[in-house]
Amino acid sequence: MIRKGRRTLLSRRDFLIRTAAWTAVPFLPASTVAQSAYPARPIPKTGEQLPIIGLGSTKAVLQLAERGTAGFKLLLRTLLDGGGTVVDTWSRNAALDKLTGEALQADGMVKDLFLATKVDAVGAEAGREMLERTRRLYGKTSDLIQVISLRDLKTQWPILKEWQDAGKARYIGATVSSDRHHEAMMRFMRGERPDFIQVNYSVAETHAESSVLPLAADLGIAVLINRPFMNGGYFSRVRDIALPEWATAFDCHSWAQFSLKYILSHPAVTCVLTETTNPKHLRENLGTAYGRFPDAKTRRRMREEIQFM
Repeated sequence: MIRKGRRTLLSRRDFLIRTAAWTAVPFLPASTVAQSAYPARPIPKTGEQLPIIGLGSTKAVLQLAERGTAGFKLLLRTLLDGGGTVVDTWSRNAALDKLTGEALQADGMVKDLFLATKVDAVGAEAGREMLERTRRLYGKTSDLIQVISLRDLKTQWPILKEWQDAGKARYIGATVSSDRHHEAMMRFMRGERPDFIQVNYSVAETHAESSVLPLAADLGIAVLINRPFMNGGYFSRVRDIALPEWATAFDCHSWAQFSLKYILSHPAVTCVLTETTNPKHLRENLGTAYGRFPDAKTRRRMREEIQFM
């Protein structure tokens, strides 16, 4: 790829690779395959464009010890070939971090990824040690570092600000993955104005849209979404139920896309992190970015469809 300012231009080779990869994608309108730019939204602080579908890597990383790095490498390559860049991960232990770093750095992929990492520690010494290990083993200064679940926020947040000032992180923020932590997240947002937040939100888990998301929009904070499928619980709810025919009106052809289209139709959302270990599913998720999105009336209908299941 050829980078020019904030624009990314495809070379002929990259265009052919991407086109070949996406001809096998189910549910993707043929007219979108030739598009040269994957749908993206701006990070409010800088205007940098971020692809709107990313990869949450928890399951893939936890399989590294038993299955090796091949599967995770394939997921990362699928993400990049499909136009995505955002991968979200964090440090577990030195052994897993080493394997994660090997996968990220394979074929130089890490340089093209928007790498979102986290600090998951209590105490300044433990936090700094985790951050240093991540930086050393992942092979790149993190594009985004987040305090996971607001854990030990009073200690870890000042450290992240130091790292950003020192050029060891481009953006900083914090995460939550439960409705019960939304009030604490909003207090943090008002007090610190982070670059990013990460929050749970889906068509079946909508609390954030009346609280956290409007505040993020007001404050100019980028939003990553986790739990778009409720860690698999969403698929249990819709199993053996036919997708409504009216979903095709907004270019939706699977239950996974049903939730993703709902999430992405909210203007405060910057990027959705989809959790999978299956490249086929990742391609389907990435394809959700194309085509139409539901309007306000359709969004209400989507919520009702899920609520009555």
